[in-house]
Amino acid sequence: MADRPGEPRATGPKQASVGVHGITETLTYVQAETGTVRGVRTLLALNQVDGFDCPSCAWGDPEPGHRKHAEFCENGAKAVAWEATRKRVDASFFAQHTIADLRGRDGHWLEAQGRLSEPMHLPPGGDRYLPIAWDDALRLVADRLRALPDPNRAVFYTSGRTSNEAAFVYQLLARRLGTNNLPDCSNMCHESSGAALTETIGVGKGTVSLQDITDHAQLIMIVGQNPGTCHPRMLTALEQAKRRGAKIIAVNPLPEAGFGRFRNPQTLRGLAGPGTQLADRYLPVRVNGDLALFAGLNKALLAAEETAPGTVLDHDFIDRYCDGFEQAAAAWQALDWERVQELTGLGRRAVEYTAADVMAADSVVVCWAMGLTQHHNAVPTIREIVNFLLLRGNIGRPGAGPAPIRGHSNVQGDRTMGIWEKMPDSFLDALRAEFGFDPPRDHGWDTVESIRAMRDGKVDVFFALGGNFAAATPDTTVTEKALANCALTVHVATKLNRSHLCHGAEALLLPCLGRTERDIQAGVEQFVTVEDSMAMVHASHGRLAPGSPQLRSEVSIVTALGRELFGDAMGWERMGRDYRVIRRHIEHVVPGFHAFEERVAQPGGFMLPRGPRDSRTFPTATGKARFTVNAVTAVRVPDGHLLLTTVRSHDQFNTTVYGLDDRYRGIEGGRRVVFLNEDDMKTLAVSAGDLVDLVSHYPDRERRARDFRVVPYPVPRGCAATYFPEANLLVPLDSTAETSNTPTTKSVVISVQPATAPG
Repeated sequence: MADRPGEPRATGPKQASVGVHGITETLTYVQAETGTVRGVRTLLALNQVDGFDCPSCAWGDPEPGHRKHAEFCENGAKAVAWEATRKRVDASFFAQHTIADLRGRDGHWLEAQGRLSEPMHLPPGGDRYLPIAWDDALRLVADRLRALPDPNRAVFYTSGRTSNEAAFVYQLLARRLGTNNLPDCSNMCHESSGAALTETIGVGKGTVSLQDITDHAQLIMIVGQNPGTCHPRMLTALEQAKRRGAKIIAVNPLPEAGFGRFRNPQTLRGLAGPGTQLADRYLPVRVNGDLALFAGLNKALLAAEETAPGTVLDHDFIDRYCDGFEQAAAAWQALDWERVQELTGLGRRAVEYTAADVMAADSVVVCWAMGLTQHHNAVPTIREIVNFLLLRGNIGRPGAGPAPIRGHSNVQGDRTMGIWEKMPDSFLDALRAEFGFDPPRDHGWDTVESIRAMRDGKVDVFFALGGNFAAATPDTTVTEKALANCALTVHVATKLNRSHLCHGAEALLLPCLGRTERDIQAGVEQFVTVEDSMAMVHASHGRLAPGSPQLRSEVSIVTALGRELFGDAMGWERMGRDYRVIRRHIEHVVPGFHAFEERVAQPGGFMLPRGPRDSRTFPTATGKARFTVNAVTAVRVPDGHLLLTTVRSHDQFNTTVYGLDDRYRGIEGGRRVVFLNEDDMKTLAVSAGDLVDLVSHYPDRERRARDFRVVPYPVPRGCAATYFPEANLLVPLDSTAETSNTPTTKSVVISVQPATAPG
């Protein structure tokens, strides 16, 4: 590969994760952003009982007595340093940079400039952001919202970092205005999980605790998830499971360092020894082959039961707690093994060996992430995983169950708090009883529908509570133009990002406190709460002084806007001054939050009810866990084309890029690379280091991502991979998962073409 400055270099994938290199990389980044003393003090409060919750992923915390002094991973430490940086973006910065200038910079450069430190306003026709007073900014937003001819001409987007308290008052504001247009990042990640789990077991969340993984599970399957990069603290839990004898199976199109040897930086064996080999079996499934894999596993389990009746399936569980088994069994019996092998890229023997591992385990956990949820058949795939778990009674007992691993720190809690465009009537009824107004009942727009509405001129005000909407969403060109159609775009944010430059006719940037910072309201220190992937709710106390005296908390911003917009009949001022008032409202509206203040004060917080796990009760349409019949399909890829999946680099969290290296995949100095199978490279007549364009093939128009370097990599034949969000422009807005409407970012039909000049 070319070795010129500014171009990526490939050094080959690594076989181990973390170790000494991980420590030095972390401390170097933290020191550069925050300084050594401030950085170390901040990290020692991260994920501690009296500290703050990690602003990165939603992995669960150990029980209070089992937490280490350094209860964080490399990504979490970088997320904290990214937020706690000493760099500032203020009025003088914007005076030096026009919007046109900033649009010419990449996302990494924009976010590296530092924390937004004062409210900024882009006036109609202006070429740069100008300072504005807080009162004037909030009055401007309230005036624009009041002037709407229809409240549904407003869209309220939410990031997964938003606390429970902020999310609750945010959805309250939107519904008091009269709209359910509450898209959020769940629409783009685990919406498919929620849809499939709600249909089959009655709750849209996983049923597994951290202790199920560390202490009880005999077999852990990690499917479409890369814990080494996306959830590094999970590696410690997996190591604990391995040491007590659990088996781990990794299912992923790309071999990942996190599946290899884990060199735990907090143990002598990890620092000086070989580390722990995590995956006992690795299945290099084709992109979008997971549905066929689990259907094949279910077929193999059924065949084994027919050979030795009463020894494989849990008939008592199936008979007492499930329905639909006979229809599902007939579909597996009719499934052709050649079809399974074709779609998975795996031999029948590999599937049957895996089924034997399953039969040898009394308790099985299946973990997954966006490698499963962002395909057209994502919901059927996850339903098939539920089938797999139901066959052997692996729901409702220790060490067993489905575990969708959320990628953002409170994305699950935001949904619990009502951030959803189609909350059930029971929630809306409780909201009416608590606040004395009738919330709208018509379903609102999700993320994809909101982009379509903005594109079509149906939205006047777009309000984002955190996030990087333009970078995170599909069909980048369409999304950026859609945002520009709005009369006003408002972003509550900690740092400058791409979305702030894809503005409406008028725009506001409202700087907010980060998770790391102390939140003082009316002279009293506040705390917020979050919900992790395991449905644990716990408190988060910021510890740093705010980065600027002009920063306001998300709760303060939303409640101040509510008072400006509606007056104070609903108590907006009290909620903004004292977050206990919000938590009392949550107690009355949200199931499972009784005695909220008292229970969250307990070290480690409390777990929300999980009927399928706690009592094997399944609140589905039939009152039972549901076997489903799922057509075994895959994306059709024409000859000469590839199926592209998108991945994160090791130095990245969601759309935030901390650096331009991907240490685990051996990429240095850049991100515009495409990973190809060497046999496919021969067929396509490309060589390592060639500069190519990636062109997605859909009937509406050509989408071309330019100037990617070819990197040979052990991906399955017919598949390719590149980084998110650079490849988002290749994903058509209308290419979404059935039922969930999630963009199909993980399965894009492309061709690889010689690089062309823009034109």
